[in-house]
Parts: sequence; structure tokens; C-alpha cells
Amino acid sequence: MGSEQYISSKSIQRFLFTVLTSVLITGAVIFVVTGSNEREEQVTSRRLQETSNVLQDACSSTLYPELCVSSISNYGWLSSKADHMEVVETAVKVGISAVQKIKTHVQKLSSPGLDFRQRGAVTDCMEMFDDTLDELDDTLSDLQNATFLTMPTHAADLKTLLSGAITNQYTCLDGFHLCKGHLKQDLSAELLNISHLVSNSLAMVCNISAKANEVLGNMDSLPNTRRRLLSDDFVSSDKNGFPLWMSAGDRRLLQSPSRNVKVDAVVAKDGSGRYKTIAAAVAAAPEKSSSRYIIYIKKGVYLENVDVSKNKHNIMFIGDGKDVTVIAGNRNFVDGYTTFHSATVAVMGKGFVARDITFRNTAGPGKHQAVALRVGSDFSAFWKCSFEGFQDTLYVHSHRQFYRECDIYGTVDFIFGNVAAVLQNCNILARKPAAGQKIMYTAQGREDPNENTGISIQNCRLSATSDLVAAKSSFKVYLGRPLRKYSRTVIMHSHLDDLIHPAGWHEWEGNFALSTLYYGEFMNRGSGAATENRVKWKGHRVIKSSSEANQFTVNQFVQGNSWLPSTGVQFTAGFTG
Repeated sequence: MGSEQYISSKSIQRFLFTVLTSVLITGAVIFVVTGSNEREEQVTSRRLQETSNVLQDACSSTLYPELCVSSISNYGWLSSKADHMEVVETAVKVGISAVQKIKTHVQKLSSPGLDFRQRGAVTDCMEMFDDTLDELDDTLSDLQNATFLTMPTHAADLKTLLSGAITNQYTCLDGFHLCKGHLKQDLSAELLNISHLVSNSLAMVCNISAKANEVLGNMDSLPNTRRRLLSDDFVSSDKNGFPLWMSAGDRRLLQSPSRNVKVDAVVAKDGSGRYKTIAAAVAAAPEKSSSRYIIYIKKGVYLENVDVSKNKHNIMFIGDGKDVTVIAGNRNFVDGYTTFHSATVAVMGKGFVARDITFRNTAGPGKHQAVALRVGSDFSAFWKCSFEGFQDTLYVHSHRQFYRECDIYGTVDFIFGNVAAVLQNCNILARKPAAGQKIMYTAQGREDPNENTGISIQNCRLSATSDLVAAKSSFKVYLGRPLRKYSRTVIMHSHLDDLIHPAGWHEWEGNFALSTLYYGEFMNRGSGAATENRVKWKGHRVIKSSSEANQFTVNQFVQGNSWLPSTGVQFTAGFTG
């Protein structure tokens, strides 16, 4: 009995020791694990705070910083090592997601109950969404191939893509003008949201590029270092205006008569070519060609509407002369077409070139918007062409374009859109409008101050057709008016006839855009060029500095040195006399 008690007491002691030891060990482990977790939480918290700081800093450069922060935060986590480059990439992904969402929404609006104008507006939007997705995908790809220090070399392309994406949303919205029902109202908030999301990406691209330029500029100041500048590539042209680096073959292509040019397809109304219509020749052209595909259009008036889609790259139209090769249509707003789809010829595929052709819309001054040519083709060029219409003749929709020795005829807003374009050595002719209308040469549509868009008119002649000259006392003629808030147009080294109103420019509505637009005049001549009585708007400038005006020359404004040589179109890189 006593022995059993002893053993039991020992067992109890061992049990208590074991329990106590386990408790102490477990407590130590818990202490260690808890301490480790606390440290991890502190590190995670610090990293999240650093990421949040990067996001806040990146978004601070945008026009819509609260939307920037919230949209990117809601999209998903940034990596622990996120920098401004990752933030802007994520911002572009947010934009892509928003476009995909609204595209699904608009698809559901298509129904048999829509009228002709409504269906046209929905079709415009679906095309704009596809274009926007392509532009944002290209932007994302370009960003992923860039580094902080290489951003300045990517900046022009990125700004062009993002500017185009912003423009598309307003084009979609414009299509619902005068549509019945609530379609425009229902879509406005989503479209503006996409525009603002893309605007934030654009602002960040501009900010990163500017900072990279500062760093590279400081590197240039160090001994034995020199960064190669774009301006190093600026070289002069020969006596005929062709750049010196252009191959002899390219020069011959542009200088030779049409019959001597080696072409890929021939269009002829009389059946002497492979195709009788231009649309058929375009449809047969290869998609996304990396080489020039030349379509020769013999003399004749071709009554058709032609669409060079975004998949048709590097197409070239060559006619027998702007007086004899004519493409004509008469679609117009009054008959139910949207402005976008009223175009006789629409060009979206990049690298398009045309020479010696007339693009015409015959709808007349009473039919309102009636486009002869609409262009959304990046790196597109037109030489010795004519654009004939009344209201909204030449729709320079988006991206980078160049016009040389062309004739442009119209009445109201007859050169309009949100393009980065240079018109060089052109004749721009106002014609007699409908009763009560005011004549506006331009209506540029820049919506965002970070967009690289605008219309630059260089060494051109702004005058009138004979029918307007005979009746010029009955109509007021202005250089332009602001289609959007940051409208930008520059006229330099050009001849302005006496029909130009002394005020020069006209408001769109009330005080809209008068302090935010940029309208510049530089060293123009002619009796309509006097600036003493010009408008006193904050946004109007009589440019005094050649360095300021130089921003709107071919090389500076549309990076012409990098792509115009391949088109064979003549151009002057800098100032013209």
C-alpha cells in the first residue's frame, strides 16, 4: 500500500513536469511564431505603404487622381516592387477592362427596334471600341518593351495611341447626336469614364518621359558622354523638296507618271484593269502588309464608298491626276448617316498614301455634315490630292497625318478632327455656304492637354472659290473654332486672303474653351494676316518665337523624319519660306 503510494506520487511528479515543460516549450514556440508573424506583418504593411505611396505619387500627375488611385487599387494588387512603369501598365489594363465591359453593354443595344440613325451610332461605337482595344493593347506592348530611360523614345507613339483612344470615345458619343431615345444619356457616363481612365495613362506617360529626359539631360552634362538626339537626324531636302536620304527608287515612284509605276492592282471603269471598283481592289489587297501595295486608279469618276480597314496596311492609291481620277459619294447627316460614316472614303489602315486623286462628297451645303475623306491612319500621307465638299469635308480623325500640295474645299468646319497633322504647301479654299452659315476653315478636337494632337497649317494659301468671292460680303469667314476644350491649331508662313474676318477666330458656344485652347499665328502674310484686331482670348497667341513655332513643323510635330521618307511624299522638315 505504501509502495503504491510512492510510485503514484513519482508518476504524478513526472506528469506534472512533462505538462509544465510542454507548456513552456509551446509558449516559447508561440512567442517565436507570433514574433515572426508580427515582423512579417510589419514588413508587409511597410511594403503596402510603399506601394500605396508609389501609386499616389504616380496618380498625382493625372487630371483625375482619385479615379486613378481607386481604379488601379480595385483592379488588383501591384507588386511589392511596383514603380511608376508598373503603375501606368496597370492603368492601361484597367482601361482595357472598362472598354471590354462597355462593348458588351453596347452589343446588347443592337435590336430590330432601332432606327437607321441609331443603328449607325451603335455601329460607330462598336468600331471605336475595337480600335480602342487595339490601341491600348499596342500601348501595353510598347510599355512592356520600354524601360524608364528609354521612355522618351517611345513617348511619341504612346501619346499618339492614347490620344486616339480618347478620341474614339467622343466619336462614339457624337454618333448619337439627334438620336431618339436615351441611348446617348445611358452611355455618356461609361464613355467619359473610359476617356478619363485613358487620360490618366496618358498623363503618366508624359510625366515618366519628362523625368527620364531630365535624367538623360543630366547624363549629357557629364564629360565624355553624349546622348543621341532626334534632332541629329534632321537633314535637308534636295531642290525638289525630296529628303536627301530617300532612295532613288522612292523618288522615281513619286515623280514618275502613273503609267511608269510598277503597281500591284489596276482599277479601271472601262474594264481595262483587273478591277472595275476601288472597293474590290482594296478588298483583294493583303492584310497587314509590311511592304507597299500600290493600287493604280485610272481616270474616271468612281461613284462608290471605299473603306480601307485597319487591317489593310501600307496601301497606296495612285490616280491619273486630281482633275481626272475622282472618287465621289453623297452620304450625309440629313439622310441619317453619322458624320463618321458619311465619308466617301474612310482610311484606318496605317501607312496609307494617296497621290493625284480627288475625294469628293456631292451632298451639298444644305445637307450639313458630309465627309469626303475620313482618316484615322497613322503615318498617312497625301500628295497632290483634292478634297471637295461643304461642311466637314476633311475629317482628320486621329493619329499622325501629312498633306502636301493638296486642295481642300469646304464651308463649315471643313478641316476637323483630333489629329496630329501638318498641311504643307496646300490651297485651302472656302466656298459659298448655305444662307446664314458662317465659314470655319478648321475645328480641331483636342480634348486633353496631354494629347500630342493639333492641326498645323504651314506655307499654305487660305482663300476662296470664285462663287464665294462674288458673295463674300454676305458671309463671315473665320480661321477656326474649338470643337473641344483644348483645341489646337497653328497657322504659319501662310498667305491669308482678305476674306478672313479681322477677329480671325470664332467661339463655339459662349466662353467654352477660350482660355484652354491654343490658336497660334506665326509670320503669315496677305491682307487677312493682320493680327491687331484678333480675338483677345487667353488661348490665342501671335507667336513671336521661332522656337515655339518650330514645335509645329513636320519633324517636331508628327516625327516626319522617321516615317515620311518611306512614303516618297515630298516634305520640308522644318520651316518653309
